[in-house]
Amino acid sequence: QIKRKQELGNNPIYKLAYSIIDEMMEDFSKKHYARILKKFDISEEYLRETLEFIARLNPKPAQSGSEGAESKDFIIPDFIVKENYGSLEVSLNSKNAPELRVSKSYNETLQGFDVSKKKSQTQKDAVQYIKQKLDGAKWFIDAVKQRQNTLLITMRKIVEIQQEFFMSGDESDLRPMILKDIAEHIGMDISTISRVASSKYVETDFGIFLLKDFFTEGITTDSGEEVSNREVKKILKEAMEAEDKKKPLTDEALKDILQEKGYQIARRTVAKYREQLNVPVARLRKEL
Repeated sequence: QIKRKQELGNNPIYKLAYSIIDEMMEDFSKKHYARILKKFDISEEYLRETLEFIARLNPKPAQSGSEGAESKDFIIPDFIVKENYGSLEVSLNSKNAPELRVSKSYNETLQGFDVSKKKSQTQKDAVQYIKQKLDGAKWFIDAVKQRQNTLLITMRKIVEIQQEFFMSGDESDLRPMILKDIAEHIGMDISTISRVASSKYVETDFGIFLLKDFFTEGITTDSGEEVSNREVKKILKEAMEAEDKKKPLTDEALKDILQEKGYQIARRTVAKYREQLNVPVARLRKEL
């Protein structure tokens, strides 16, 4: 991409961008800007313009155009939770849970064989075959209904525990909750709850959420109140968004901010939460 732009115009920024990527890719990726400034003997303003140009380049040029257009996945929620006159109603999405029933024609065929006085061996074999298939179909329908019941019981308990969130949509209202809490309340194995939580979505008045987002660890504040770690992550995210990009906040500085707000959390825990937010370390967030 840079070579093509160099052919179109003799902009010195193009040449510098090419040299940085060609000769100092490792320093560039780790944002060791001081080394780049010294190597090419340039000003910070000139380097800033070059970095802005590089940032505008397409990292996946082969995907440009209609053939490389990114396909979008659409989420069809498994549950629907709606507030109705102060109470929450939980239901399965009918699109994902169609009603199943055995075709009447098979029962009618069996009844026809039953009233027949004389039955050939072929007819007897046919009756036996149909009965086996009917039994299998009824077993399958019962299994699906049992699964749907399990899903509803699990979702209703989640809604019961996280009622404040489903009424407000405010993440700070999320209560600490782990898989074991739900499993113990509804008398099911943790693995069953895990399968439901990791793959199912719920539609609410505030958007669509993955169930596992409602499961968070608890953190106790200085006042003794137990809150969800989602609240702590929210504080971290806001702090890093508001930081001075020339001097990004280190994990130690973020820990101090949390402690000022009453959250006694170790630096390694701050680092874990930062990584879960997909935010790099301070050095890699630095900008000129």
